[in-house]
This record gives sequence, C-alpha cells and structure tokens, in this order.
Amino acid sequence: MIKYPKLYIGPMSKNIVDSVCENKDENIGLIPSRRQIEFDGGYVNNWRTKEFSNYVKSANPSVLIQRDHGGPMQGSLDDTGLASFRQDISSGFDLLHIDPWKKTKDIEEGISETLKLIEYCLSINEDSKFEIGTEQSIRKFSPTELDYIFDRIKTGLGGKFNNVVYGVIQGGTGIVGTKNNGVFQEKRFKQMIGVCRKHNLLSKEHNGDYLSPLEIKTRFNLGLDAINIAPEFGFIETRTIMEEIYNSQNEYLFDSFFDLCYSSGKWKKWVNNDFKLTNFNKHAILRISGHYVFSNPEFCDIKNSFFGIDDKIKNNLSNRIKEILCETK
Repeated sequence: MIKYPKLYIGPMSKNIVDSVCENKDENIGLIPSRRQIEFDGGYVNNWRTKEFSNYVKSANPSVLIQRDHGGPMQGSLDDTGLASFRQDISSGFDLLHIDPWKKTKDIEEGISETLKLIEYCLSINEDSKFEIGTEQSIRKFSPTELDYIFDRIKTGLGGKFNNVVYGVIQGGTGIVGTKNNGVFQEKRFKQMIGVCRKHNLLSKEHNGDYLSPLEIKTRFNLGLDAINIAPEFGFIETRTIMEEIYNSQNEYLFDSFFDLCYSSGKWKKWVNNDFKLTNFNKHAILRISGHYVFSNPEFCDIKNSFFGIDDKIKNNLSNRIKEILCETK
C-alpha cells in the first residue's frame, strides 16, 4: 500500500529536486506544473517529462511524482492537456491532479470536464491515481459546493472513484510576492476536511508557502493530510544567491541577474496591479522570479561565480524542509 506524503514540493530547480531526493528519512512528493516540466520542455533544467521522471526515480525511487494542475490552459499553450497527461502516465507519474477549472465557465462544466479527463487517463492506465478540485485563486468553492462536486464525480465514476486519492481544500491561502497574505478561515477549512473524509479522500491544501511553523502545525492538528509548497523553495535558492551577490558588492552581477528576471516577465504573476518599478522593487523582482531563469546559461555564469554555492543552497533548502516536516507530525 502506498504511503502518501504530507509534504509536496514544487521542483523549481535541480537543487530543489536533489534536496528532496537526498532526504531519505521522510516521504516527500514532487509536484511539477506543466510550465516547469512538460513533454516538449519546461523551464526547470530544460527537463522533459520522461527525463525528469527517470532522474527522480533513479535518485530516490520512494519520491512520489504528481502532476500539479494538469489539464487545459495549464501549460504554455491553450490546449486540451491530453498529450501532457498521456506523457505523464507513460513516464510513470504516481498521481495526476485533474484541474480543468481554469477554462470551465461553471461548476457543472467543471464536473463534466473532470470526469472526461479522468476517464481519458484511465483508458491509458486503469491504475492511474488522481487529485481533484482546485485552489481558490483559480475557482473558489464553498464547503457545500465542494461536497456537491465530489458527490457528482463519485456518481459519475462509480467504482473507479477509488482511484481518486486527494481532494483539494481551500483554507484561505494566497500568495503575493514572497508573503502568504491569505486569511485563514478555520471553520471553512475544517468543513472542507470533513467533506474529504465523507468521500474517503485525503485532504490537501495548495499555496502553503511562507507559512510559519505554527500556521503549518495548526492545519495538520485540524486534520489536514497534505500540503503543497512551491515558490517559497525557489525563493530560498534565489535569496541564497542574492546574499552572495550582495556580499561580493558586484553591481554587474546584480544588474545582469535583474535584467534576466525582468525581461522574462514572469514576475508579473506575483505582484499586485499597482506594482511600480523602483530601485527597491528591483530586489523584489529578483526574489519572486529568480527561479524562472535558473536554467538560463547567462544565469549559470552568474551563479558559478561563487564557489560552493550549490552546497549552501541545498543546506538552506534542507533546513526548511526539515522545519516543515516537523510540524506535519
């Protein structure tokens, strides 16, 4: 029987993947998004789906790989997501998050599309396992709506609903910049955990980044089964590199790093609409979008200016992983 992890980490870089794989004492999952890892290439280490899966499973076979936010409009193109799922399954991914909610206009369509995607994946491999639902930044649900969604999907799948492992719950998390400025809604959180248990699903919360140890512990004490954390680990790596640049007092390296991040445009996802570029905000752009350029050859030249930097990065990543895992017990 599979022992499902309590912590799932976004593979924002090779160092993050290595830090997860090198942790032999705890059960941790990796949750690649379609933009990070995809059959036609992603921004993380230029890995394609099969290459990524082979790398992880060779390094540590116990690490579970789950496709995060699989489905239409979740990749770099406006597609159906079917080709991506097919490659995920053939590459040995352990779990698939079925998330059509970005494209669907209402709950009924979301249920219908979820069922179609699950049936498609099961037609390729009848043993495929799934996560259903989505985070509130994509589509907010009430506990009653979540119960209705799960009930309809259970009815539509019949006995195949046993292949659904996780339900996504929404407790109020929300990321802006490098802060989780969401408002925790304990009553709603507990109700949604109850909905998952009613349908024999494990509960999982997304966007658990930048939460304090106490905030994480509180969630698990209330019955949460698992949490997803992604951009925070990219920020930890970026912050380590920025500290080296600051200590070197090399303005050229700082400006080069900033130019790469700014021109990528990826920072726009993480700021408010009233964000204005100032000298102070240049540092903010690095913090929130540095991980998107880690595979850029120009960035590799910047990073390689500092001896032993990867060991420092992985040490900082491992310390945060251990801190989080401690609060999930």
